[in-house]
Amino acid sequence: MKDRAAILSLAIGLIVTLCGQFGICAAQARDHLTDQEVELVKEAQVLDKRIEVFVKAADRRMLVLTSTGAEAAAAAQSKKESELWGPMPKGTRAELIGDITKIFDEAITNIDDVSSRDEKNPLLPKALRHLAAAATRLVGQLQPLAAQAKDDSEVNSFDQLVENAESIIQAANRLPPPRDKKEKAKTEKPK
Repeated sequence: MKDRAAILSLAIGLIVTLCGQFGICAAQARDHLTDQEVELVKEAQVLDKRIEVFVKAADRRMLVLTSTGAEAAAAAQSKKESELWGPMPKGTRAELIGDITKIFDEAITNIDDVSSRDEKNPLLPKALRHLAAAATRLVGQLQPLAAQAKDDSEVNSFDQLVENAESIIQAANRLPPPRDKKEKAKTEKPK
């Protein structure tokens, strides 16, 4: 009986220790957006504006990746932009590429959510085209960095980014061509 109590006590202690360690690991998980970027996303209630925030957040990471770090990227940022967006994101190449991947994933989720509720929403094509243009541009800029990947985490982050970008671009390619303003004005009836 004494051995059973000792084993039970040891098992409970082990569970508590493991839960504590997993809790610490979970708390250390990297956020793909800074606190100020999260606030800007929350403020942007209209889909196309929210996608613009996601694209700008991804561009900020790209600026850090292509310059000589967050300090150099911060120097390139205007004072007004710095006040609005906050400090430039920091992290390793793999982390920053992973952030861009997660930002694209979150943008895709936002577009999917709006589409599932209102598939005729006129902001869907605009938002998707904007995201596709950004995905094409960023993946093109990251190609040289992918060739210099130093470890598996960088390679995996880049592969996931390319996969997300391809799905965004494919979805945008399925959209009907955008109507120009003259055509739109002709087909709309005066009120």
